[in-house]
Amino acid sequence: MENMKIDYLPLKRITAMHGVEISEAVQQVVDSGWYLQGKAVQGFESEYARYIGSCHCVSCGNGLDALSLIFRSYIELGRLNEGDEVIVPANTYIASILSITENRLTPVLVEPDMNTLQIDDRLIEAAITPRTRAILVVHLYGQCAYTDYMGELCRKYGLLLVEDNAQAHGCRFGNHRTGSLGNAAAHSFYPGKNLGALGDAGAVTTDDELLAQTVRTIANYGSSRKYVFPYRGRNSRMDEIQAAVLSVKLKYLDADNNRRRKIAGAYREKIAQPLVCLPRFNGNDNVYHIFPILAERRDELQAALREDGVQTIIHYPIPLTGRRPTGSGTAVPCPSLSRFTVRNFPFPAIRQ
Repeated sequence: MENMKIDYLPLKRITAMHGVEISEAVQQVVDSGWYLQGKAVQGFESEYARYIGSCHCVSCGNGLDALSLIFRSYIELGRLNEGDEVIVPANTYIASILSITENRLTPVLVEPDMNTLQIDDRLIEAAITPRTRAILVVHLYGQCAYTDYMGELCRKYGLLLVEDNAQAHGCRFGNHRTGSLGNAAAHSFYPGKNLGALGDAGAVTTDDELLAQTVRTIANYGSSRKYVFPYRGRNSRMDEIQAAVLSVKLKYLDADNNRRRKIAGAYREKIAQPLVCLPRFNGNDNVYHIFPILAERRDELQAALREDGVQTIIHYPIPLTGRRPTGSGTAVPCPSLSRFTVRNFPFPAIRQ
């Protein structure tokens, strides 16, 4: 164990787990001679919609495009207008914000609950104004950020609920999977995700047939049929190889997520250090995209782990607000915490 090196994200090893099936699936695409908008993409869209529990899945180029296409489509359908406000967690990746500002909508950042690191739903209502039209909920770190109270606010104020499900493939809220809880959801299949492709890829899931049609049209140059362009579109399409790879990996997603839960359980049991705090996790619903910890002496701890062969990453090093989140309510008992992640998933060794 002394010389063991635990990588932050061993993509080569993860891919090798299903290497034979992936190679066969890729070869079938190559042999078919059909590399875009073919049977592999159609098959994955059907499989993923069924897995998520949505009526429609529309594949696209990446997770940012998936988010942007949702907001753009709602604008085209008259559900949103330029300048409308979208509530979004302050603790998220820049893609969440870019998808809003790209469509000339206004992001309204709400601080996280420091117990969970997810958006603090107690602060949402105070952020709602007459211009608020949507909430973008981000299921960060593999944990469901949606709450019943959030749903009540959406109904009370007539707000759209859009999910950023990039980090939570397979996560559940009760009997439903994240990605099926709101009006529409965006999914990223970036290689490092729980369900990762061998390149960029993304998708939108929804029960709204008209929204799905609009997303698909805009993503295909704005074309509803060949040489007919009702919208000013873009080129954002998943290719056949990525779809074939994702269909293989989707079969193993639940088992991989269970392995992550087992490893996270070991971390939760064995991390017992007064200067390290763990967020509150939701048990079996969490798919542990990463395992975040909070540390008072972060840099020293990270250096010690590095010397011991364990890679970590600061996640995220610069808050979108430019300041440390404060939140409200009862916080974890560590006053000035820095955040970083131990993400040696899905198959690291557990140091005893």
